[in-house]
Amino acid sequence: MTFAIEGWFAIDGDGACLLGTRCTACGTVCFPPRQGFCPNPACEGSEMEEVRLPRRGRVWSYTNACYPPPAPYVAAEPYEPATLAAVQLDEVGIVVLGQVRGLTVADLEVGMKLELTSGPLADGPLVWMWGRAS
Repeated sequence: MTFAIEGWFAIDGDGACLLGTRCTACGTVCFPPRQGFCPNPACEGSEMEEVRLPRRGRVWSYTNACYPPPAPYVAAEPYEPATLAAVQLDEVGIVVLGQVRGLTVADLEVGMKLELTSGPLADGPLVWMWGRAS
């Protein structure tokens, strides 16, 4: 498997999961993963540990991309509009943007439950996506 972005998500027996980091001093959770210092301005922590983020969340916002992305991005031929959703992850509350698989903007609504899955980009590598919660 080739991932579109190495180290940001994983696929195992439980399915796809996002990889984030948590500050060992204050517990602030980040995505994408980071190293070096805590992004919380009230914390002086500098140690971040890798964590698997919750696979479920609720739609915070959504839209569609009705035009192909410009170079150097590769679009499918013929181009098919993509649905995008910003999902607030359960338990940690951070919002993560991703493509939506198997649903259109007509199917989505703010507050709807979605679950992390994966799928290929037009040029082949796998990326995380959001799908209907089981």
